[in-house]
Amino acid sequence: MKVLVINCGSSSLKYQLFDMESETVLAKGMVEKIGLAQSLLSHSVAGKEKYEEETPVKNHNQALSLVLRALLHEEHGAIGALSEIDAVGHRAIHGASTFTGSVIIIKEVLDTMKDLIALAPLHNPPAILGVEACLENMPGMPMVGVFDTSFYQTLPQKTYMYGLPYEYYEKYSMRRYGFHGTSHRFVSRRVTELLGPGKKVITCHLGSGASITAIDDGRAVDTSMGFTPLQGLLMGTRCGDIDPAIVGILMEKENLTPAQVSDVMNKKSGLLGLSGVSSDFRYVEEAALAGNQRAALAIEVFYQSILRYIGSYIAELGGLDALVFTAGIGENSVSAREYLCRKLAYLGIELDEAANSLRGKEAEISKAGSKVRVFVIPTNEELMIARDTRDVLLGRL
Repeated sequence: MKVLVINCGSSSLKYQLFDMESETVLAKGMVEKIGLAQSLLSHSVAGKEKYEEETPVKNHNQALSLVLRALLHEEHGAIGALSEIDAVGHRAIHGASTFTGSVIIIKEVLDTMKDLIALAPLHNPPAILGVEACLENMPGMPMVGVFDTSFYQTLPQKTYMYGLPYEYYEKYSMRRYGFHGTSHRFVSRRVTELLGPGKKVITCHLGSGASITAIDDGRAVDTSMGFTPLQGLLMGTRCGDIDPAIVGILMEKENLTPAQVSDVMNKKSGLLGLSGVSSDFRYVEEAALAGNQRAALAIEVFYQSILRYIGSYIAELGGLDALVFTAGIGENSVSAREYLCRKLAYLGIELDEAANSLRGKEAEISKAGSKVRVFVIPTNEELMIARDTRDVLLGRL
């Protein structure tokens, strides 16, 4: 079975084509700058030179058409006919409480995804555009929606409820949903493969967007992101947890509309807002090492937010068997992992410095005999989506 995975952003379309018999990537790439004067297709096929093409792409429909042409191309393609693709898996982001797992996308599912736009105005619309592009370019192709939020359907009510009047939960579905669920699910399953079932695990997805999840025997019991991906850790451009009264005060003092203050909190805060340097952890760290005090402070606040959640989740879980780092910072920042593990040494964590020096590879970075085992596990959301797509179509989910 061959599965094409689509992950759409507001101006981008990422894709990977998998051969599910071996779970190998046959082709992958991205169309960037959709809607701008010159969009860019970057396309890679195993065993062939990378192919790039600059061309105007007005919308996601045209972007997918460009991708399909690349996949079929005589020189840099990966398949001989579209009929070789058995299904398309979509990263669908927000399924609220409606979608408790991955589902085949039919008209009613697509209509419900549109109804949920109010809960995820930044994330659901691009996913819908990807589905509609496939309907246009690949009519009759089976499609599966994989929702980030579905991993958190196991959260207990005491965890997902906010202390607002109950009527707002009933009227507007205001509750904690959690995000990055596909990533947390992938790495937690890998931990189960390594350690066996029944473990208490904390997974740290640390990238430009960052979240932490507490997992007990494979089931999510708490997570840092909430009603939206804004809640939780300090992130690249997101403020994370703040006193909610600040929102009203900012609106009054700065004469901001709700949309403008949301823009400040989502796009101008976090590492970028505190450091004044960048939203990219690497550049902020470089600036801090060069003596930039605001950059150093931004990193300290980031680390502190991580430690705060890890500590609270250990209390919730009643102990900890394994700590996992994943995503861009988690997989590649030797210094971040070293700092956090040193601060958590009271748990009995013993870091193996040689193992921790690796970047972007799966490894156990704790020493033999460490009371809490620590892993770096590169996330693979696309493979998780492809697996779900296969299993839904085969009736395994």
